[in-house]
Amino acid sequence: MDLSSDEEEVRTFVQVLSEKYNPENFPYGQGVVVLPSPPGSPVKGGLFLPSALVLSDSGISKAGAGSDIAAVCAHVLELDLSFNQLSDWDEIGTIVSSIPHLDFLNLSMNPLSGVQLNPSMADVFSRVRRLVLINTQVSWDTVHTLTQHTPELKELFLCLNGFNTVSESPAPCSSLRLLQITDNQLQDWSEVRKFGQLYPSLSTLVLANNSVDSVSDSKKTLEDLFPNLRSINLNNSGLSTWTDIERLNFFPKLEEVKAKGIPLLQSYSTQERRSLLLAQLPSVMFLNGSMVSEGEREDAERFFIRFYQDCPAQELSDRYHILVSKVETVDLRLEQTVGDLTKQLRALLQLQTNGIRMIYVSQEMSSVFGPEELKGNSRALHSYNIQDGDEILISCSLWTASSRRQTRHFFTKI
Repeated sequence: MDLSSDEEEVRTFVQVLSEKYNPENFPYGQGVVVLPSPPGSPVKGGLFLPSALVLSDSGISKAGAGSDIAAVCAHVLELDLSFNQLSDWDEIGTIVSSIPHLDFLNLSMNPLSGVQLNPSMADVFSRVRRLVLINTQVSWDTVHTLTQHTPELKELFLCLNGFNTVSESPAPCSSLRLLQITDNQLQDWSEVRKFGQLYPSLSTLVLANNSVDSVSDSKKTLEDLFPNLRSINLNNSGLSTWTDIERLNFFPKLEEVKAKGIPLLQSYSTQERRSLLLAQLPSVMFLNGSMVSEGEREDAERFFIRFYQDCPAQELSDRYHILVSKVETVDLRLEQTVGDLTKQLRALLQLQTNGIRMIYVSQEMSSVFGPEELKGNSRALHSYNIQDGDEILISCSLWTASSRRQTRHFFTKI
């Protein structure tokens, strides 16, 4: 006969800890501390306890005696309690208060919906620096209570909690550096803006798999709210205009952007997406997970100019005009030789060197044959079949007084 719900076995933290980490089930190894079993434990003998305890998916719903936990967990730094049945902050508090050096706490997938944390108990979490509350359905009130009592909190994970708004807090959490809040229902930038007020030292914001549809603040507002943001993840968001991408440049320290799967880029090829994004984000060093080289940035900027050069003037972005202003336009006489062009460009660009390489890029043929270096001082330019709109890339090697070689690159549109 099945047991009724009232008669089902209540599994405690102490019981599961004793079962998993007894010598029969857990091998002794590096980083493992051998301790006597807590009083009353079903295990006779010692426990083999590492500093990182993993007690996930173990049916835990109660703490057990705090004194038993404290007797064996003084050295524990990390605790994974995900996928259990903890639904009472008092029980969680008993566990945490008995582990004096706890740095990392994972409570993901525990049923905490509608359960409030009493502020008078929140101080037991004060040592936690990394807190994971994924799919707990925890409320913003409880989140704010926790962040107000964790003065050293660095990382907070709030994914899959059904948030479509962000509530304000009486006090900011100035220690937080990373917020991961993926797979919620945030849509309006007015909600995202609140993270800058809640977490003024934030350096990494992971918003992937939300429906955020714009970046709608001014330069001054973003500078004031997110002065330290270095990385933002907008994968699978709802961004649909290039204006939103341009506004990412308003974050004063931003150096990493992820923006895969957004509606704006659906009509472009993979290479076009990366080039167009990169050309509009001049300070970004990492794009969609990969480092940006100087050469890739130059190629992207040239592609950007070619891509938009035939668009009506009223449709051209500020970034287009900035990039075009860096381009030298040269009128060529096709009867000129390569040597004549070299002299012309040396004078135009004020180069005091003979170490110039010129790479010809044909709009029509470069995709088939690739770029071609202009060689041979006596060769006539018409022999390359140069057309209006083609490009010549100029690379100039310089030798400094310390004999270190430097390379300067120029882009000349014909």
